[in-house]
Amino acid sequence: MHLHVRHESEYTYDIPVALGPQTLYLYPRAYPYQRLLDYQLAIEPEPSRIVRNIDVEGNVQQLVYFNHPTKHLRVIAEMTLQSDEFNSFDFVLFPFETQQVPFRYPKSIEDLLQPYLQRVGLSERIESWAKQLAAGAGWQTTSFLMALNQAIRQFTYEIREHGAPFPPEQTLVLRKGSCRDYTTLFIAACRSLGIAARFVSGYLFGNPQQEHQLHAWAEVYLPGAGWRGFDPTEGSIVVNRHIFLTSTAKPELAAPISGTFSGQANSTLRSELVFV
Repeated sequence: MHLHVRHESEYTYDIPVALGPQTLYLYPRAYPYQRLLDYQLAIEPEPSRIVRNIDVEGNVQQLVYFNHPTKHLRVIAEMTLQSDEFNSFDFVLFPFETQQVPFRYPKSIEDLLQPYLQRVGLSERIESWAKQLAAGAGWQTTSFLMALNQAIRQFTYEIREHGAPFPPEQTLVLRKGSCRDYTTLFIAACRSLGIAARFVSGYLFGNPQQEHQLHAWAEVYLPGAGWRGFDPTEGSIVVNRHIFLTSTAKPELAAPISGTFSGQANSTLRSELVFV
């Protein structure tokens, strides 16, 4: 199927400001079953320069530079993708000992995965909870991941458009949060059992609750399967309705637009996301 997204963000300042370099993560990542057909980026005021590159984690990064003061910054990204159906469970975990948790990756892979194995935000409560879920799933890797997805799916969802994710233990204790809170808890639980996991930001088609805002989910690295997406907000494995913008070991690096300005202005943000 074709997915067409129009994402508009506008920052308004009450007095003119000098914009520093702005970093954009608004260009979709390539996946075997998903192909970018068209991409348009419009920015006001007109930038003096746009540099498009690949960051340290393989994401498309767009750096935008400006020469003149302005009272607003408007960014519109439009994209069309061909997104094909695929079997999310069409893989075999190998080496076979990785079919059960906890496990250790082969040394050559483990070295590369270190940023995604760091026990950031982990606590004894989260580790104990993850082990209970794993035991209930017979310590089977895939079954544990699906059980973890379903457990978080039962929490109370709340829309929180701005701000950093809550600490994972807070989300677990309160049993509520936004998609990025769910995702950081999912990541912490996976890492507690030795599964490399990362934060993904993008779009989700087909869920009215998510279609008008950025979405977040997790990817885990499974030997023999590579990076596979799990969406605890949906309670499911990721299929062809998700559009990937950026993936990172550190959720704070996934902002679609980040940068600075010089001046004493107050700013407001308006954002609009539409699937066509």
